[in-house]
Amino acid sequence: MSTPTSGDPAVVATRYFRRDGEDHVVCELCPRFCRLREGQRGLCFVRACQNAQIVLTSYGRSTGFCVDPIEKKPLYHFLPGTPVLSFGTAGCNLACKFCQNWESTRSREVESMSAAASPSEIARAAHVRDCPSVAMTYNDPVVFHEYAIAVAEACHQRGIKTVAVTAGYVCPAPRAEFYRGIDAANVDLKAFTDRFYRELCAGDLATVLDTLIFLREKTTVWLEVTTLLIPGENDGDQELDEMTRWLRANLGADLPLHFSAFHPDFRMRDKPPTTLHGLNRARQIALGNGLKYVYTGNIRDPAGSRTSCAACGAQLIGRDGYELVAWKLTDDGHCAACGAQCPGVFAGPPGHWGNRRVPLP
Repeated sequence: MSTPTSGDPAVVATRYFRRDGEDHVVCELCPRFCRLREGQRGLCFVRACQNAQIVLTSYGRSTGFCVDPIEKKPLYHFLPGTPVLSFGTAGCNLACKFCQNWESTRSREVESMSAAASPSEIARAAHVRDCPSVAMTYNDPVVFHEYAIAVAEACHQRGIKTVAVTAGYVCPAPRAEFYRGIDAANVDLKAFTDRFYRELCAGDLATVLDTLIFLREKTTVWLEVTTLLIPGENDGDQELDEMTRWLRANLGADLPLHFSAFHPDFRMRDKPPTTLHGLNRARQIALGNGLKYVYTGNIRDPAGSRTSCAACGAQLIGRDGYELVAWKLTDDGHCAACGAQCPGVFAGPPGHWGNRRVPLP
């Protein structure tokens, strides 16, 4: 377990770095490999060089505490209808020009916008509010690796599951350690071209694809994938065809895939919002390539948010926004009409949390 390295309890030592000469250390958490001198911070801002090592400066400092519907993550096949305690921190290791949470991910005011919350306090807050899971979201939890792992350990001690909402941009060794404590993940596959990742995110596609394959082949983490469709950037028919063929071949037909609507924000205010037509076009391409569970999000579309049985076509879960309006599954996730298994994590009757979002003090 990491321990504080200074008088500040939010600063903890990390393990994923190497020294590079007398004056520099290289952070090895993500493929950015930030090379830092004493006192410098990486692009994520929350990992820094201190005393010739890399430290995490945001341990126990969290933002955005609220109780959300699990469907908002989005996770449609993981404990449907239940509340999830959500939190994040400042900082991110990508630099997406279209970031929808830029106020926190790009913030340099860690202390002023964060509240103190120990891992045990987060787990207790979820327990007393009857949340069966805790989600690390808003920014990418890989940047607060040590804190995230401690939160997961505290949650599991109380029988609470953990969720990571992530871009999957992380090196293999810390990735393996991180996901040992995660029960479900939604990975943001931002596009299917290197050009998009390089120019709009300052990252690379190969790392994310490697994370997706790792999650499918090396873990038991429940996996769903989201792509935010940006008109003119990542929504071309050829790219969507190639992406969904790759997902089908490498992650399987049962992978839930979410196409979400883009809204102009941050440094991409010149692009129009994604239309329902554009989302449905992407959905039809994915379905045509053999993916069984493809959804539309960030837009009102009951047809695109419905879960249907892949065997008989019966509606299994009807949704209006994040509200469950129909439920035709057995407690263990079988179709009530034909008995076929619906892939996912189900635990008895569905929850009834609905569309509520409850900020916590």
